[in-house]
Amino acid sequence: MAKWLPTALTFIPLLFTFIIMFTPKEKELAIKLTALVGTGLVLLGAIYMVAAYDYARGGFQMAVKLPWITAIGAQYNMAVDGISVPIVFLTALLTFICIIASWKINYRIKEYMGFMLFLEVGSIGVFLALDFILFYVFWEIVLIPMYFLIGIWGGPRKEYAAIKFFLYTFVGSVFMLLGILALYFYSGINTFDMMALAKAHIPTLVIKLAFLGMFLGFAVKVPIVPFHTWLPDAHVEAPTAVSVLLAGVLLKMGSYAFIRIGLGVVPTGMKAFVWLIALLGVISIIYGALCAMVQKDLKKLVAYSSVSHMGYIMLGIASMTAIGVSGAVLQMFSHGVITGMLFLVVGVIYERSHTREIEKLGGILVSMSLIGGIWVYISLASFGLPSLAGFVGEFLIIIGAFKFSHILAGIAALGIILTAGYLLWTIQRICLGEPKTDEPWADASPRELAYMMPLLALIVVIGFFPGLVLRVIEPTTGALMATVAKTGGM
Repeated sequence: MAKWLPTALTFIPLLFTFIIMFTPKEKELAIKLTALVGTGLVLLGAIYMVAAYDYARGGFQMAVKLPWITAIGAQYNMAVDGISVPIVFLTALLTFICIIASWKINYRIKEYMGFMLFLEVGSIGVFLALDFILFYVFWEIVLIPMYFLIGIWGGPRKEYAAIKFFLYTFVGSVFMLLGILALYFYSGINTFDMMALAKAHIPTLVIKLAFLGMFLGFAVKVPIVPFHTWLPDAHVEAPTAVSVLLAGVLLKMGSYAFIRIGLGVVPTGMKAFVWLIALLGVISIIYGALCAMVQKDLKKLVAYSSVSHMGYIMLGIASMTAIGVSGAVLQMFSHGVITGMLFLVVGVIYERSHTREIEKLGGILVSMSLIGGIWVYISLASFGLPSLAGFVGEFLIIIGAFKFSHILAGIAALGIILTAGYLLWTIQRICLGEPKTDEPWADASPRELAYMMPLLALIVVIGFFPGLVLRVIEPTTGALMATVAKTGGM
């Protein structure tokens, strides 16, 4: 039965989406509870997957391969490995938390909860699919609920942000599809199976051109500078829970694809562009940090910090070393937890103060001691303070990058100083001093503390015991990079 777990995790949210569709819109509590139960079941299944995966054996497990579109050789091909296990767990955890964080949503609740569940279907499907057509279907599914979640429940410029998000990611996806089709037609084996295509005899020029098309699709989703301009607008206009999923899950789809497809299927193509990827990663680190430093809107500051941190992940992947790729996957997980928490706290602050302008905030540690303390805590984690979750992943990435390029590794290390600078400056401006308003702000409620505590605990646990996650990741990344070396990808 365990082999059907990836399928169950992917389609349980779809089942509960249909239940919500047939629930009268007046029964708001029933709709919220249905969404909570559906995402809760997925989280329990993800926890079981973490426990059931055989880390000693590694490789793909719980695999299901069934005929799907036989005329073109597409299959229903799902499995999990050491790279997808932590990301699927992260997706399930953040989605469950976001349903609780959305409890106060009171506008078109039925559609909101349905789109949140549908978003989980596409997100988990991407991390488990091993057939290109299936992967592409899940990749595109994500666009639909995210477009409506931003466009209906977003801020004043929600329509602009939603359309910009959709156009950027859709155009990138078209180039990705062209790359997939190139591999399919030139392989001569009539299959979209990723692992089969990885072993097929495809002309080197075709592989390089196919990867270039895929690169554009992946780079937009990460996003790497200069393909990032949709992200700040989407984050600023999106409701809090949607920003959490955007940063914690959707951005990981791009970096995951670079590992699963770039390194796992077309390493020769990735090798041809690895210097470009590494350079753009370093540019993203510095550019994102400098942009974050000058932001006046607290949410936009966190958005640009995501651009910077995703740059580290891309640098680790581009290093094409086992330690760098392992660090990148760990940082994907840590970034999802830390940045998700940052957006949750920004949402709480905005709900109390009705502003995100940094200059209008101040003295939060006086008026909201718990929320202020949590902001300080996750800011320290975000710039990589040792013993917190952000440190180990970045450290491994820098080591891997150093083996690839001393210069790029040195510049990336300087980015850590910039990150510490803008986050400490933000702490000074919004947390210290006297409150800038005489109106008292309520501190964290029991509900808010309840959904924050799992993420706060993970930040400490990963910081002190990174081996808990690395023991999941390293066998797979080690085997992957050994295969890449054998195929001439390094």
